Amino acid sequence: MPEAGSERLSPQGVPYKDLPHIINADGQYLFCRYWTPESQPRGLLFIVHGAGEHCGGYSDLAQMLAEHSLLVFAHDHLGHGQSEGDRMVISDFHIFIRDSLQHIDLMRSRHPGLPVFVVGHSMGGAISILTVCERPNDFAGVVLIAPMVQMNPESATPFKVFMAKLLNHLVPSMSLGAIDSKWISRDQKEVQAYDADVLNYHGGLRISFGMQLMNAATKIEKALPGISWPFLLLHGDNDKLCDIKGSQMMHEKAQSQDKKLKVYSGAYHALHHELPDTTSSVLKEISTWIVQRLPEED
Repeated sequence: MPEAGSERLSPQGVPYKDLPHIINADGQYLFCRYWTPESQPRGLLFIVHGAGEHCGGYSDLAQMLAEHSLLVFAHDHLGHGQSEGDRMVISDFHIFIRDSLQHIDLMRSRHPGLPVFVVGHSMGGAISILTVCERPNDFAGVVLIAPMVQMNPESATPFKVFMAKLLNHLVPSMSLGAIDSKWISRDQKEVQAYDADVLNYHGGLRISFGMQLMNAATKIEKALPGISWPFLLLHGDNDKLCDIKGSQMMHEKAQSQDKKLKVYSGAYHALHHELPDTTSSVLKEISTWIVQRLPEED
């Protein structure tokens, strides 16, 4: 890794040279995590976290997948967690996709010939879809946990979209309000843990960020009929943060032969941090689906 500006500090005040990191195309440092299997890896798996959170929230899922001989890796998106950048500010949603492809390419170069899987949650689901759409032949399969496929109809009425576009020109940093953590999970311990996590962003969502999410949703909707890669969709039917209709639309419109939508009755948004029975079912569903698509062991 280049060490220029090695005394640059994470938002927590730790020198990046002391942290696992990559440096993106704009010279910004992104904090990384790696979960290495004890045996020879049979596949690579990239985890893509959601808006306002960080990749540390996926440790349980990552560790379980590492036990299935997957080398799991992730980074905090620009402006998130322990990575550089203004909090929850992005000039172009494609930066998330570009940075994801950079990290994936780095790991592929270190472990050539291994199949690559992606697991994305919420906004990370949107990033995952657009990332894989850029290089559809490079991926063995994609798991989407409550992905942001379309904007919530209640928050994206034509009038609200018009006002958002107008305000984005006038006051792009104006806040649309914070994510309501009570809708993260039905498990109050998980909600409390989310609220207490200082690496999560608890401030308001800027209009400029909301516009980038809307632009991403528009691109995804256009891309859906051309999707032919394998995917597993998992969604709670009581998700108030990412509308299940987006997952239903993706399952219906994508031309993939290998596709599955599993709906969890009553579940909220973060299925990997839900009530214990739901979470264990979700983790089992993900690991089974991926392991079935790994090459046979020698």
